[in-house]
Amino acid sequence: MSRIYEALQRAEAERRAEQTDPDGRVATSTPEPLNGAAAAPFSAAVPLSSAPSALPLRSSISAVAVAEPETEVEEVVPSAPPLWNSIRQCTWKVAVHRFPSLEQRGASVEQFRSLRSRVQEFRAMNRLQSILVSSGLPQEGKSYIAANLALSLALHKNSKVLLVDGDMRRSTLQDYFGCDSGPGLADYLAGKSELPAIMQRASPDSTPAQTIPLISNLVLIPGGNGGDKAADLAGSSRFEEMLKRVSPYFDWIIVDSSPVLAVSDSVSMGRACDAVLLVARSGVTTFPVAQRAQHELKASNIIGFVLNGVKDPPTPDSYYTYDGPAR
Repeated sequence: MSRIYEALQRAEAERRAEQTDPDGRVATSTPEPLNGAAAAPFSAAVPLSSAPSALPLRSSISAVAVAEPETEVEEVVPSAPPLWNSIRQCTWKVAVHRFPSLEQRGASVEQFRSLRSRVQEFRAMNRLQSILVSSGLPQEGKSYIAANLALSLALHKNSKVLLVDGDMRRSTLQDYFGCDSGPGLADYLAGKSELPAIMQRASPDSTPAQTIPLISNLVLIPGGNGGDKAADLAGSSRFEEMLKRVSPYFDWIIVDSSPVLAVSDSVSMGRACDAVLLVARSGVTTFPVAQRAQHELKASNIIGFVLNGVKDPPTPDSYYTYDGPAR
């Protein structure tokens, strides 16, 4: 109780600190007892230099000007449109005769459907999104297989497919789709063009009109003109970075590359892709050539060979219309 009383005494002394005597000392008086407690004599003289100045609480608040802190207004930057909306639409003149995968039925379309099923089966057990298509030597049909596989995948389950012409020395996919050859992959790898600028898809006024709705989910990156620098461009880290940038927007990425025994471009690009599909031509590709092509890509994940140009493939008509006995 005495401690409480002493604290109250000090508070009263500070309140009367403004009343000073002529000698420059603080004059204090004994406060009245609190709740009947005995009053103890309290008299002290404190020099003004060390006496705390006590202002009434109400006047202290009114004398302080409170300013709100300035709020920084962030500049609103419009977000970039999604990549798909940034892809330019171009007029294509599709060479339909080069796309048996567009047919409703027949031996050729069934073969590409079978190839698509094999690729999807592999994907069910392994990571597979980007596939590089190559061959040992030129004229074995790698571009034909790459274009039709990409289109077959695009027609299935409304999948979005990116087809890349990685043969920057002798690009041919622009002949399949009847489109411009540039700007293309070579321009992007050289740092001359941005990614959306090298991508294109068919516009509604492309021909033939009945084909365009079927390939609306297909996006093409042409080869551009790599020339003698194609090997250096193929080994650039920008190619792998490009695959990572576009992977969230596409279900499949098919890369048509140069022949692996002719130049080294496919070896560098194959390491950046999830898998490699080799093409051999029936009656043309020899076993040593196929074996050497497989050896050159030993650092990549080869998932199989495609035998192209078979003269007498099995036809679906022989299954649906045969007259033989049931087995």
